[in-house]
Amino acid sequence: MNLPFSLLSFEDLHKDPEDFSQRLGKSFQKTGFCGLSDHPINQELINEVTQAFHEFFSLPTNIKLEYFDPKLAGARGYTPMKVETPKGGVEADIKEFWQTGRELTKNHKFTKWMPLNKEVKEIDNFKEKVNKLFIQFDELGKILLESVALNLNLKKDYFKQVADEGNSVMRSIHYPPIRSNEKGERSGPHEDINLITLLIGGHQPGLEILLKGGKWLPVEYDSNVIICNIGDMLQRFSNHRLVSTTHRVRTPLDLKNVSRYSIPFFVHPNPDWIIETLDSCVSENNPNKYPQPISAEDYLQQRLKEIKLV
Repeated sequence: MNLPFSLLSFEDLHKDPEDFSQRLGKSFQKTGFCGLSDHPINQELINEVTQAFHEFFSLPTNIKLEYFDPKLAGARGYTPMKVETPKGGVEADIKEFWQTGRELTKNHKFTKWMPLNKEVKEIDNFKEKVNKLFIQFDELGKILLESVALNLNLKKDYFKQVADEGNSVMRSIHYPPIRSNEKGERSGPHEDINLITLLIGGHQPGLEILLKGGKWLPVEYDSNVIICNIGDMLQRFSNHRLVSTTHRVRTPLDLKNVSRYSIPFFVHPNPDWIIETLDSCVSENNPNKYPQPISAEDYLQQRLKEIKLV
């Protein structure tokens, strides 16, 4: 296992929340990333959901496209190959993915921003398994946000007010085998949009992070480790105290003929949250980089346009 950032045990969070939050914050400030072992997400469920998506991505293209709605900007259901493009990039990513969001009650105030999930009729118990994993991810994300709040000298439950029903999404990604003359990368250099990201199944070689000195460093880790990283919304809120680090997924030459699968969970705030720079993160040496507040939904839409999903 080769990790250029701290590996923390989730069990330590319960033993000493303050110490855990400080170690988490140090790793985020240094690299924007951390690893999490001994996490509560059920490995058997992870395996079942991963298998379900192996089956889905193996379906004929015409069937998969029945679950693609370009009006949803990738928010729910299927998005085909070479649609999403890194901010500022030219070539679209060589990947296809499926996104699942929060299940809302009828007439919920957020339904205008958070569409209904889709179900794959070709796969038994698809929606049940996928939603179950979403819920486990969602709970872990909320717990980690408590640690982030403590690190920012906020009340532990601060993010419960702004992310209790956040527009979070679970993305299941298939990176296909790469032809020798293929243009683009599996996932070009980018930063995530959201608060924090949790990643499982990405332990196969390919993930790289950009260090402050400009060097790309590969990340290799065990399958039972979750990788957690800061997104641009939290970087903005903390005035860059917590770093949203550029990363990418490349294709090792010896694995170019092998598919790669991963499931990141993007923890988002409630769409009506106003992202306003935290006063305690502003100083004479670090003036406010974002004097104009913006709603989480407006920020999300801006970024979706930049990566050509809208």
